[in-house]
Amino acid sequence: MSAPTTTAVSQVDVHDPRVDPPPEGWAAFRARCLPPVWDYELLRREAWLAKNPPVLAVVREGTAIVGALSVMVCRSWRAAGFGSLATGRLRPRWAEVYLPLLSGYPACVFDDGFTGRHAAIREFERTLRAYAGPGLLGVIYRAMDPGLVPALEGRARVTREIDPTAVLVNRYSTVDEWAASLAPDVRRYQNPDVATEAAFGRTDLDPHELAVLLNAHRARQDDRAWAGGQRSRIGGLHLDTRSPVASAYLDALVRRPDVLTRTYRAGDGRLLGFSVLLDRETGCALHHWAALPSAAGGRKGLYADGYARCVAHMIAEGRPELTAGRAMLPEKTALGFGQRGLFSVAVPRPVLGR
Repeated sequence: MSAPTTTAVSQVDVHDPRVDPPPEGWAAFRARCLPPVWDYELLRREAWLAKNPPVLAVVREGTAIVGALSVMVCRSWRAAGFGSLATGRLRPRWAEVYLPLLSGYPACVFDDGFTGRHAAIREFERTLRAYAGPGLLGVIYRAMDPGLVPALEGRARVTREIDPTAVLVNRYSTVDEWAASLAPDVRRYQNPDVATEAAFGRTDLDPHELAVLLNAHRARQDDRAWAGGQRSRIGGLHLDTRSPVASAYLDALVRRPDVLTRTYRAGDGRLLGFSVLLDRETGCALHHWAALPSAAGGRKGLYADGYARCVAHMIAEGRPELTAGRAMLPEKTALGFGQRGLFSVAVPRPVLGR
């Protein structure tokens, strides 16, 4: 863990979840401000199994945690191996403030009442520059909410709008009211020949089976987004710094009491699809969705059915919204989702901390 750096406004510490204990006060801050993917054990598993392992930067005002950033210090996208504990401080690298497994949410979060965001961001950048060493080329803040952009912008910093995230605001009293607002062809989502089961904290699932289906689904989505000219590309390059989702990560995720996992199976028990819903009082997030394509024996309609059941949960529990990520936006628009804008900000090394 790096030595803390202080200003009159805030202190920033960088923690490597693979080797450092949780920051003091982290569990309480996470429960108050962040979705379950920021749980320290999940961060630890993600980091050990990632090509570009994330570290956690914690912002304090006095002794209290008031902000956090999840940061990947990335090597060349051509690198074949996974990250090691050795930092290789002289090697060129860049940092991404990004949640690769939940890209519709910003990886920079502050307490609502914290007013020192601009100064905290600069302090974070100075701390990260010291942590990563002279090889650090700069920082990219990916998928930031519009409200964060003023604290990130400045001289020689480049801001651009990227693909938005899908958001369904809860204006419904019943799921039938939501369904009535959809086009007739979209409402045909019932699949009586498919067995489905959902529960919080599931211990009956094979995480390897989930991971195989999910990573294949993500690969198809990536190919589709790339062919469609996704706005998240940089300079025409396909700079994907994410790693495959590991079975050990999914195993811990679906066991959580605030995570609702739904599975669809054929009569022979074959997994046809599944969804992972993160449930909080401030809103639900469809974290993962994966299904077999029709050519591989999948069933049509599972996608709409899965979303309908997530909407039903949102309405039944009185959650204010359901978010559903940045892929397949036309399909989500047909399901009644609107869009929330997201921005990326690139900061070259010469202006880090300034």
